[in-house]
Amino acid sequence: MRKSLALFALALAAAQAWSGQSWVSQAWAADLGFPVGPGYPAPTPPPGFFPGPRWTGCYAGLNLGGAWANINETSTAGSSVGAHSASVAGGGQVGCDVQFDAWVFGVRDMIDATSLRSSTTFPLGGSANSRTNWYDTLTAREGYLVQPSVLLYLQGGAAWTSTSLTVFNASGAQIGSLSSSSQGWTLGGGAEWMFAPHWSAFAEYNFMGFGSSNIQNISAGVNYRF
Repeated sequence: MRKSLALFALALAAAQAWSGQSWVSQAWAADLGFPVGPGYPAPTPPPGFFPGPRWTGCYAGLNLGGAWANINETSTAGSSVGAHSASVAGGGQVGCDVQFDAWVFGVRDMIDATSLRSSTTFPLGGSANSRTNWYDTLTAREGYLVQPSVLLYLQGGAAWTSTSLTVFNASGAQIGSLSSSSQGWTLGGGAEWMFAPHWSAFAEYNFMGFGSSNIQNISAGVNYRF
């Protein structure tokens, strides 16, 4: 997770260099027929004026959705366990975008907590409990504006997760456990709609692979854009 935050900090600094207000003022002034350029002051938009979607900049927000896990682990007792579970997942995200004409490129870090839990019973007796506590994804995003306010995008990058596994014998005594933070990869895509100045909403699907285990999630959220 420290690596994801460090990489995001670099992206944040780069995107901030593209942010600013003067080009926004010039854009709406040109649309309304006011002179712009050297020697002309940038007009101030009237109160409540929304000059149109501008995707360059950074944002932060919240998300909520569902997650499905397919866990295949080997405990310290040598038992191989496969478990399937589903739960609600939710958390927050931060990111930055840069717009070039109808194309938008960006980077985002999203971390969600989950209540993914499942139990497996062995044919010869005994059982195992699995639990996924959280997952974190750091992704690069490429999107296309099908409308000025509607972005369709694909994304991919690195993923991390924290998983716990406990194994019990036929009498109910614990005979092994495994707790680890795994690193893997993620791919996904979705759509984002800028519905008001500084505000956008999104819905997306992601697949996360961690060797023999994987997590899928569908989430929706809202971002505030600076």
